[in-house]
Amino acid sequence: MMANLLIVDDELGMRQFLTHLFQREGHSVRVAESGQRALEALRQEPADLIISDIKMPDMNGIELLRAARELLPDVEVIMMTAFASVDTAREAFLLGAYDFVQKPFDNDLLKETVTRALVKVSLVKEKQSLLAENRVLIQDQRKRGRLNNIIGHCEEMQALFQMIETVAQVQSTVLVTGESGTGKELVARAIHDLSPRAEKPFVSINCGAFTETLLESELFGYVKGSFTGANTNRKGLFEAAERGTIFLDEIGEMSPAMQVKLLRVLQERKLRPVGATEETQVDTRVIAATNRDLASMVKEGTFREDLFYRISVIPIELPPLRDRVEDIPELAEHFVQKFCAQAGRTLKLSEKALRLLENYSWPGNVRELEHTIERAVALESTDSIQPERLPEKISNYDAQRIASAFDFPDEGVNLTAYLDQLERTYLLEALRRTGGNQTNAAELLKLSVRSLRHLLDKHGIRSLTAQMRDERRDPDATPRRRATDPHPRRRDEDLSEFVAGAGE
Repeated sequence: MMANLLIVDDELGMRQFLTHLFQREGHSVRVAESGQRALEALRQEPADLIISDIKMPDMNGIELLRAARELLPDVEVIMMTAFASVDTAREAFLLGAYDFVQKPFDNDLLKETVTRALVKVSLVKEKQSLLAENRVLIQDQRKRGRLNNIIGHCEEMQALFQMIETVAQVQSTVLVTGESGTGKELVARAIHDLSPRAEKPFVSINCGAFTETLLESELFGYVKGSFTGANTNRKGLFEAAERGTIFLDEIGEMSPAMQVKLLRVLQERKLRPVGATEETQVDTRVIAATNRDLASMVKEGTFREDLFYRISVIPIELPPLRDRVEDIPELAEHFVQKFCAQAGRTLKLSEKALRLLENYSWPGNVRELEHTIERAVALESTDSIQPERLPEKISNYDAQRIASAFDFPDEGVNLTAYLDQLERTYLLEALRRTGGNQTNAAELLKLSVRSLRHLLDKHGIRSLTAQMRDERRDPDATPRRRATDPHPRRRDEDLSEFVAGAGE
C-alpha cells in the first residue's frame, strides 16, 4: 500500500537513510529537519504517517506530536529516539503515538511497524469514506421523503428526519412519544441504524407485555437457582444489547418497583441479575417509547419524576397521520407496492379510493393505513383498488352522521381526531360548493379569509387544492392574466373564474 510519509530528524544522514528505505517500499517520502518545518509541510500537504525523532533542537518530538495531532487528528506518528525513557514513552502513547522505536533500530522491524500503522490509516480512511457515503445516502433519502422506511414529505416529518440524524450521533437516552401506530419503533431503529452502534444489536421489548417479575428477568437476566425453573444462568436483554441499543416500548406500563431498578441501571450503567450478588457493567443505549402522557403520570404519582427526566433527555414527538394528510398518497402507494410484491400482483390505487383515504381520520394512524391497504390488495379482483375494497367505516365515512348517531364504542372516542375530521369535512364541502373560491367559502363558513386560510394550511388543503388546479390546467391554454397586468386581482377572487375556465 503506497502512502505519503513525512520523515522528521535533525540529522541529515538519518533523513537520507529513511528516505531511501521507504522509497524502495513504494512510498512517497518528504523530509523535514525540524519540528517547525514539519508543521509547515503538514499545512501544505497532509501526511498519512509521520516518523519523527524525539530529541530535536527547536521543537522536540513530543511537542511535534501534540501539534500534529491538533492539526491532523487522524495522522499516525511513530517516535524514534536514542535516549529512551519510560516517562517519555508513556507521554508519547498518551498523546496518541502509534509506536515507539529506539535507535539503532532493526530495518525489518521498522518496516513492519510502518506497515501496521498504515493498515490502521487505511481502515480509518475506509470508515470515513463509508460515513461520507452514508451522509450522502441520508441526504438523498430525505430529499425523497424517506428515511429508513419512514415516509413523509410534510414539514413535521422533515424536521423529524433532521432530529433522527442528529440524535443518532450522540449517546443520550431518547423518549419517543406519539399515538399508537405512528411508528415509534421505526424511529428507534432509524436512530440505531444511523448511529456508531449500528453494527451491534438492536433489542426491542414491550414493557406492558410482562408481569413485573418476568420483566425484571427479561431485562436483567438471572442466575441458576434464583427461582423455580432457573436451571442455568441467563443474560438479560440489556446484556444482549451490549454496545448496541435497547428499545423499551410502552415504558409507561412499567411498575413502580421496576422503575426504581431501571433508574439505577441508567444512572450507574450497572445491573444485578435476579438472584445475583454482584453487579455487571453494561454499555447499552436506551430508547424508550410510550403513547401515554408521562408528565401527567408524574403529577399523579404513577411514574417516577427522576426516571422521567432520565429517559427524556432528548424527547421526540411523532405527529398523528391526521395531521399530515399530504403524506397519505405516498404512504398508501408504498403499502400497495409492498403487498402487491408479496402477492405477486400489480395494482394501483383508484382516485376515488385515495380520496376516501385522505378524508378518513385514521385513529390507528399509519399502522391502520397499512392494514387497510393489505386487506384491499387481498380482496381486489380488478387492476385497481376500488372504494368497495375498503372497510365500511372508511368507504361510508361521514363525520356528520357519526356526530348525529352519538354512538360511543366501548374503547371510547378520540374526540380530537373526530373534531379535526369534522372541521376538514366542512372546509372541503365549502370549497366544493364555491368552486374553490376562498372568499366565498369563508363567507359560507362565517369565517374571515385569514382564518379560513389558517385552517386550510392546518389540514393541508391549500396545497392539495393548488395541486388539483395545476392538474386541471390545460397546458396549451393562453394564460388568463399577464404578469404585467396593471390591475391584478386577488388570487382568491380569480380562483372561481379559473376553475370555470379550465373546462373551456
